[in-house]
Amino acid sequence: MAKKLYVGNLPYSTTDSDLQGLFEEFGTVESAQVIIDRDSGRSKGFGFVEMASDQEAQAAINALNGKEVEGRALTVNEAKPREDRGGRSGRGGYGGGRRY
Repeated sequence: MAKKLYVGNLPYSTTDSDLQGLFEEFGTVESAQVIIDRDSGRSKGFGFVEMASDQEAQAAINALNGKEVEGRALTVNEAKPREDRGGRSGRGGYGGGRRY
């Protein structure tokens, strides 16, 4: 079963293919995606990699967590399920809860 990994503190120049290449030596990479800011079109400095098996994912975590790439120490760990942010609920909605 595939295991999704979070990869943080990436150099901003990292591409999807760079990210895939970094993880390929540890097994089959099913997907690799650097997250891009939709306004600026630049990398946000993190991404996700999906490895084919738990063993390959663990090998990649062990080898790459803390490894320096272009002067930046990577953070590599198991990705946590995305939280449902629920739109505006819980944030005060329109006007941020200010009273007049």
